[in-house]
Amino acid sequence: MADLDPELAARLQFEVPHAARIWNYWMGGKDNFQADRAAGAAVAEVYPEIVVMARQSRRFLIRAVRHLAAEAGIRQFLDVGTGLPTMQNTHEVAQRVAPESRIVYVDNDPMVLVHARALLASTTLEGLTNYVHADYHDPEKILAKAAEALDFREPVAVMFMGVLGYEPDLDVVRSIVGRMLEPLASGSHLVLWDGSDTSPAVVDGADKLVESGGAPYILRSPEQLASCFEGLTMVEPGLVPITRWRPDDSDAEHIDAYGAVARKP
Repeated sequence: MADLDPELAARLQFEVPHAARIWNYWMGGKDNFQADRAAGAAVAEVYPEIVVMARQSRRFLIRAVRHLAAEAGIRQFLDVGTGLPTMQNTHEVAQRVAPESRIVYVDNDPMVLVHARALLASTTLEGLTNYVHADYHDPEKILAKAAEALDFREPVAVMFMGVLGYEPDLDVVRSIVGRMLEPLASGSHLVLWDGSDTSPAVVDGADKLVESGGAPYILRSPEQLASCFEGLTMVEPGLVPITRWRPDDSDAEHIDAYGAVARKP
């Protein structure tokens, strides 16, 4: 981090709890600071399952991307709100199955920008990874930039992995998803998961996050999350707790996070 330019370093605000860094802390990563660890620990104290959720969310990503690349034939991925790179990132999973896969990562966070430039490099000569610095509230900008690397005449998998709760208005969320998918080819897919308001403990955890200085995160009901998939065809098993979406073992535990993969007709 010593080689950051002063303007970017100032924007990182190490003393303020930061969503991507808190998530990195829960996942067992090292790209976080004391303020992030304090906020993350406060949430985990009232909702210990948040650590399980963070790590299971990556397993859901792996299974979903593997399905899309191996079974649905998807070769283009638009990962919106990617967060800090960890292990088994989207391009690594997709290019392991199909070396020619092309992946565009999107985030508006300066720290993610620094890490993405350094770490989110294609793992194959045939494939490509790219990074767009943009906010998901501006789908048109994202799509314009992504079109420099992706061919929208061919199917694209659009991914929102636990990020849409930062927008409090469900109608705005639905608009973002719809606008992102609208210009894409038939056969494109939506991959989406988010925290759900399905237990008092997870609601308490969300409240504690705000009390600790973290950005508010809106938990939604499974029914509300399902509305983001209207007009699409669900891939089995539909919208379920992410641990139960095509699990690698039969003992998948329930957690307060629902996700699904769906196809654009």
